[in-house]
Amino acid sequence: MDPLLEQLLAGFVDEAQEIYDRLTRSLMELEKSPAQGPGFDDLARGLHTLKGSSATLGLEELADLAHRMEDVVLPLRGSAQPLPGPLVDAILKSLDCWMARLRATAAKADLPDLAPSYALLAAVKPAAPAKAAAKTAEPSAKPAEVAADFPAAPAANDDTQADSWRVSTRQVIALLHEVERLREVRLRLDERRRELEKAVVQLDRLGIQAETAEARAVLLGVRRSLVGDGEEAADIVASMEDGLKAISTMPVRTVIDPLRRAVRDLCKATGKQAKLAVVGAEVSLDRRVLEQLRGPLVHLVRNAVDHGLEMPDVREARGKHREGALTIRIEQQGNMLFIEVGDDGAGLDLEQIREAALRRALVAPEDLGNLSTQQLHQLVFRPGFSTRTEATEYSGRGVGLDVVRNQIQALQGHVEVQSVAGQGARFVLTLPADLGSSPVLVVRCGEHQLGIPMAAVESSRAARNGDLRVGRSRVQLDHREQLIPLQDLGALVGLRQPEVPADGQPLLILQSQGRRLALSVDEVLGDRELVIRPLPVEVRDLAAWQGAATLARGELVLILRPDFLVVDDSLTARALHRTALETGGYLVHTASNGRQALEQLRHSAYDVMVCDIGMDEMDGYELTAAVRQRAETDSMPILLVSARDSDNDRQRGTAVGADGFLTKKDCVSGRLLSEVSAVIARRKGAA
Repeated sequence: MDPLLEQLLAGFVDEAQEIYDRLTRSLMELEKSPAQGPGFDDLARGLHTLKGSSATLGLEELADLAHRMEDVVLPLRGSAQPLPGPLVDAILKSLDCWMARLRATAAKADLPDLAPSYALLAAVKPAAPAKAAAKTAEPSAKPAEVAADFPAAPAANDDTQADSWRVSTRQVIALLHEVERLREVRLRLDERRRELEKAVVQLDRLGIQAETAEARAVLLGVRRSLVGDGEEAADIVASMEDGLKAISTMPVRTVIDPLRRAVRDLCKATGKQAKLAVVGAEVSLDRRVLEQLRGPLVHLVRNAVDHGLEMPDVREARGKHREGALTIRIEQQGNMLFIEVGDDGAGLDLEQIREAALRRALVAPEDLGNLSTQQLHQLVFRPGFSTRTEATEYSGRGVGLDVVRNQIQALQGHVEVQSVAGQGARFVLTLPADLGSSPVLVVRCGEHQLGIPMAAVESSRAARNGDLRVGRSRVQLDHREQLIPLQDLGALVGLRQPEVPADGQPLLILQSQGRRLALSVDEVLGDRELVIRPLPVEVRDLAAWQGAATLARGELVLILRPDFLVVDDSLTARALHRTALETGGYLVHTASNGRQALEQLRHSAYDVMVCDIGMDEMDGYELTAAVRQRAETDSMPILLVSARDSDNDRQRGTAVGADGFLTKKDCVSGRLLSEVSAVIARRKGAA
């Protein structure tokens, strides 16, 4: 290959990978929706770009394979039917072969054979319309005319190529360490400034005298300089961190999106049906962490489909939708990352776990009966564990969740499982994001300094006796015309007995996942930019703590986990509800609270509203009543969801105008979709 083209080939591999990912998404979407509109245009444009760029680089075999894929896809443009499953399979496998061939070419390795892909495409190629066939038979027709409706791929920007640099991982890590050193210097500057301020206060107490006036003036000048130097150092650290993050991070979706293909292929192989919903895929993480997460996530998703989800007829017999719901939720809190992989399948079978543990001699028979449910769940992470007695292509080999645990532990994280029989299972991965610092508010409770991620701190204020509502079992704070729970932070983490805050004592208003909580502390020491490190393995499972950090003088500060302080599962519930409704063909919009829901109702019309009763500021009853007061939404069906199965809740819901009532347990078991259809049908029948 020409040396210049060889230099361009490495860049084309990255570009082609992005196109490959988009094409994979488009194909899976078009397998379920008509072959028309923007989705089909993206598919055709992507294939055309692969063809044109390959030809430009002299990769004629790849250009020809892309052309063959175009020939299979383009005759179906404008079809009211989805792309046929066998055709999608053929294109996906041909794309896999295309990418493998390109990577092998760039690496100067043995090239994969393209003949099987040609055979697959020939077997599924649709009959061309008469007009198109006549056109392609003309000798003068040019290959580019097949996709003439789509613009050619943009030419490479020479300036971009000239300004590109290849940086090794080792160099980036070295720079990260230097940034941490600079951050420590900045913290020491802040500490020196505070020491100078104490010295100035001491001089002021002595009174301004001729002997001290000059020293005081010098100290004030040094303090001003330290303030300026500290601010400049903080700006430099922030700028360097932002730059390094731009170089070193990628969105989580780059790892998540290929899982949709894995779910599709596994469902076809097992005869099951499933849809994957993702919340938080826009979070960006260190590329090294992402690469090491790829394997565990594939294992968990395959495990959810193969072991968790039931066959469609079994799900229907159990009152669930035929299509299972898989959910991946990603959330970053400071330097800690939380990834949850859940399904609405059968859950972990404790009896099968016991039998497998005995069969594989993982636990002594006399000890097995003494294990708690949580301890039984943890057995699935043991090496060699499998509930399958015979090995298949996907299961039964004793290799799986132990690999997940080992890889997460290698990232200084941990994994836990939560399961309810008949309702599903959730695997929660917790690990350090490990790049850059996070703003932390440092507070004092007694003799202890604790840190709270600033992302969770909404505001601070002083306690006033007139704003406190002290009951027998709880204390509430009247904050901005809203009563919110008030907790003593020292008591919450086990440092002392609960105390009602004194008049003037500092209070923090925390917000996490749509809920608020007031915390009383003894003193607010200030905000710091800190690197949060994971706790040692022996204490990493403590629910309250996210990690630890060190201050300028080396003092250790434990960092609290906001979701321990403000507990709420609404984000996961919304993701599961959304997945269930989308499997039924609904277009779903979500709102995190009642006021946001009302705002959306002012701008859009909906077929039905599913509303959680337990919301802050405006609960489900108040939202239902508000919706019924508006003429535009008075006839819209409303389905209330509650954590409790209470006759009083049902009666109250009916009184404010709700059309139906479900518990969260009903939703998890698969009744949500059928009940939504029922309330819509009842409203239409009444009309």
